[in-house]
Amino acid sequence: MSVIALFLLVALLIPILGIVVDSPIGRALARRLEGPQEAPADVVALAKRVELLEAEVDDLNRTMQGLQDEAAFLQRLLATPAPAPLPPSPES
Repeated sequence: MSVIALFLLVALLIPILGIVVDSPIGRALARRLEGPQEAPADVVALAKRVELLEAEVDDLNRTMQGLQDEAAFLQRLLATPAPAPLPPSPES
């Protein structure tokens, strides 16, 4: 009796195992077991270029902010009225 039960258990586990291995979860587990894969050289070079461009954009943003601050300061300086001229000095 136990031999028949064992045979049925194995016979039922084979299709279940096939379904699990072919599922997205099984594929994800297989990729994890394979380990990390190296990215192609083109992707690495592209990632490096994107990183450099992002740094350049950040630098340009900082420069633009400085220029905006300077322009606002000059605008305020030009908008303030000029002080009254000094009275003429009394000549002795």
